Amino acid sequence: MIPLRSDGPSLYEQIYEYVKKEIRRGSLAEGTRLPSTRVLAENLKVSRSTTQMAYDQLVAEGYVNAVPHRGYFVLGVEEMVEVEVELPGGFIREEEGEQGKTIIDFSPRGIDLTHFPYNAWRKVTKNTLVEDNKEMFLTGSPQGEPALREAIRGYLHSARGVNCRAQQIIIGAGNEYLLMLLYQILGPGRTIAMENPTYKQACRVFESLGYEIAPVDMDGSGMEVNALKASQADIAYVMPSHQYPTGIVMPVARRQELLRWAGKKAERYLIEDDYDSEFRYKGKPIPALQGLDKGGKVIYMGTFSKSIAPAIRVGYIVLPQPLLRIYRQRLGFYASTVSRIDQRILYQFLTEGYYERHLNRMRAIYRGKHDALLGQLRQLEQDFEISGENAGLHILLTSKKGKPEDWLIRRAEEKGVKVYGLSSYFIYSHRRCRSSTVLLGYARLSEEQIKRGAELLWEAWRED
Repeated sequence: MIPLRSDGPSLYEQIYEYVKKEIRRGSLAEGTRLPSTRVLAENLKVSRSTTQMAYDQLVAEGYVNAVPHRGYFVLGVEEMVEVEVELPGGFIREEEGEQGKTIIDFSPRGIDLTHFPYNAWRKVTKNTLVEDNKEMFLTGSPQGEPALREAIRGYLHSARGVNCRAQQIIIGAGNEYLLMLLYQILGPGRTIAMENPTYKQACRVFESLGYEIAPVDMDGSGMEVNALKASQADIAYVMPSHQYPTGIVMPVARRQELLRWAGKKAERYLIEDDYDSEFRYKGKPIPALQGLDKGGKVIYMGTFSKSIAPAIRVGYIVLPQPLLRIYRQRLGFYASTVSRIDQRILYQFLTEGYYERHLNRMRAIYRGKHDALLGQLRQLEQDFEISGENAGLHILLTSKKGKPEDWLIRRAEEKGVKVYGLSSYFIYSHRRCRSSTVLLGYARLSEEQIKRGAELLWEAWRED
């Protein structure tokens, strides 16, 4: 029997850690047959998927061997190198800090992988590989598999209001690659206007390509159009459905202003980064800016990193017709950077209903975490303004008394909690404003960790 704690890490992590320690100390000798996932689940009174996830991790790390039709057997570990491994479950370990305090990390990055649909992904992967399809191992379309592009087109049209044809979609391994591809389509010598604060990774990519970056301040509706006009930029990079990191949702009037700005010159375009629009907890989903575009001025970008997993490394862009022609003339010889096998797996995941079910499940899980955090933060409402809620995977807290973010971060760390200052998202350090705002991400934390972290923040920030 394995001792399980309700107040500890996830159950499958506890099972995994226990068996691993038993193997490493020699209590489970090489060749020992482990109980089946069904028997272990019955003994521990947990779900079979929990024990399956623990065994899968042990197999992945080489502690256990899965023999078809026979079971799971312990492998020898005499020559195994001891390494620190971050488990692919999305859980956050509560570690001991320098002063013995529990560390709870409200990182705005990452997602909850403890609820990843491993069984479904395993099934579609197996189905893909058992097919005797020789064509799948040959070089495919440079833009990505036509079937997958059609599936993405159908999803974007129904869920995001994007109007395009499958021929306009290019699939690539991550947004960084797609931005570099876009650079070759748009050409050098461009000035990119970016919301300030913004998604710094995109800013770094643009700067590495030699583009001049023009930071544009925002108001409550998003990027200020008058400031955009004054920037002399010819490309604007925006996140209208849920701006990162502020959480601002751009209203229709401001979107139309941006489209009018782009329409006044032939070389102007808007890059719409729609990175996490799937997660909205109040009201209807906000349609994409691209759906309002009648002049072919919006370059739409999306990814499966937030909705499925970062390791999927599959993103896509939807090019307006003029840019699509340039792509085919100049870059049509580029091979796709995503394996055809991975594309086929993702295609089945989308078309067989697994993606929709996974999204619905994760939306409910994130809503529960979101509500738990907001509920715990009510005790801070007298001193803090809460913003960015009801969508995405993080919220913002702004001190009403103007407490500087470095003070907020330091006091939180003294209690064993890590929060993130807004100033790190501003472009160019010398232009940063004096921020009194911190970000709290909740995707990777359990509800128990969220509640405990909020309690510690209240203790850290309350007046002495």
